[in-house]
Amino acid sequence: MNYTLHQLQVFIKVVDLKSVTKASEELFMSQPAVSIQLKNLQDQFDIPLTEVIGRKLHVTDFGKEIYQMAKRIIEEVEAINYKTMAYKGFLTGKLSFSIVSTGKYVMPYFITEFLNKNPGIDLVMDVTNKTKVLQSLISNEIDFALVSVVPNALSVYEEILLENNLFVVGRKSIMPNKKQFEKNDFKELPLVFREEGSATRYFMEQYLKTNRIQVPKKIELTSNEAVKQAIIAGLGYSIMPIIGLKNELKSKDLVIIPTKGFPVKSDWRIIWLKNKKLSPVASAYIDFLRSRKTSIRKSNFSWIENYK
Repeated sequence: MNYTLHQLQVFIKVVDLKSVTKASEELFMSQPAVSIQLKNLQDQFDIPLTEVIGRKLHVTDFGKEIYQMAKRIIEEVEAINYKTMAYKGFLTGKLSFSIVSTGKYVMPYFITEFLNKNPGIDLVMDVTNKTKVLQSLISNEIDFALVSVVPNALSVYEEILLENNLFVVGRKSIMPNKKQFEKNDFKELPLVFREEGSATRYFMEQYLKTNRIQVPKKIELTSNEAVKQAIIAGLGYSIMPIIGLKNELKSKDLVIIPTKGFPVKSDWRIIWLKNKKLSPVASAYIDFLRSRKTSIRKSNFSWIENYK
């Protein structure tokens, strides 16, 4: 047997995602490179690990057994690495987050300094939709979640990172000839929505409901990036968090439309379960966050003040 740790890691990711394509994206590898590593591992065994039926990848019973053993091997290797770093006096372990998609404009700034100071810590960050974020938190698969809306029924602690401001945005060339939008103007707008379940969609619908606004036509897209491109292309307007619009506002591809009742405000916050016992790494991160978050806000997000 000549399989490598890298082959085992690739196999684990393929099994987790049930897809070579998705695994290649998460591993930052090309799809052919993942396929080669998978084949090289398979060549060590006479029994198939996976099979493709109807263009869908399935893991065989034998493959499932190898998957479980591969996970244990990787965990033991990580434990060796952590122990080595600990003997050198470093804080070691894994820090895991699940964050909503727009959170990718926020979270990296609040984690980089901590990781730089603690090279023995491995970061796992899943960027996904709000539903999956909360599922990962409730099932105790992660240390922390980054959200802007917390369900009332969820018992959590929180640490607020940054104010979340949402504005009405559009393309300058199709801006209406008036100083400020009123709520009745929305009846004429082709409004671009995020998908059901997203926090941005929630805030949009709350505003429309509170002001009794009926939208005659709407377009629904599944990411902020898709919404931005649709607006830039002239498909309509939207209500969006300013945090993801820095470059588009600077280049004037998008503009904020002055509108009564905006910005709509909430907060970006880190949350964790109240009954969760935090690891030493997770506890150290919260201590870091409480001492450094104000400085991080001033250093990286002061530009937002120009649009309030």
